Amino acid sequence: MSEKAVTKDNLVGMQVIDAEAKLVGTVKDVAFTIGKIGISLIVETKKGDTVNVGWDVIQAVGDYIVLQKSFGAKAPPQAAAPAVAPSPVPAVAPAAQVQNVCPTCGGELKYIPQYQRNYCYKCQKYA
Repeated sequence: MSEKAVTKDNLVGMQVIDAEAKLVGTVKDVAFTIGKIGISLIVETKKGDTVNVGWDVIQAVGDYIVLQKSFGAKAPPQAAAPAVAPSPVPAVAPAAQVQNVCPTCGGELKYIPQYQRNYCYKCQKYA
């Protein structure tokens, strides 16, 4: 499967739908937090509220942006502050995956399939 780059210009104005095919809102901007890995989308909901949707909760981007879960009426898929933080319980590397060593601290790196990168829990950053 080839990687597909998506530009800010492509994202802004796109409609966001949840896993139940319900309209969540429209992308107004793209944001990131300095010192953190990842981005989030600033989405204006149907009610006129603005919410941050972390890139890690997006399943697909095409004619629409499809979320992995139902948006629901309670809360946005992710709070504003942790929208770009790594998942607290990332998937563990497959047994066949070769374990690497962090170039900064020498600690063990864990492969995070969602980001296709190695993460050091000691340094709390991707290597």
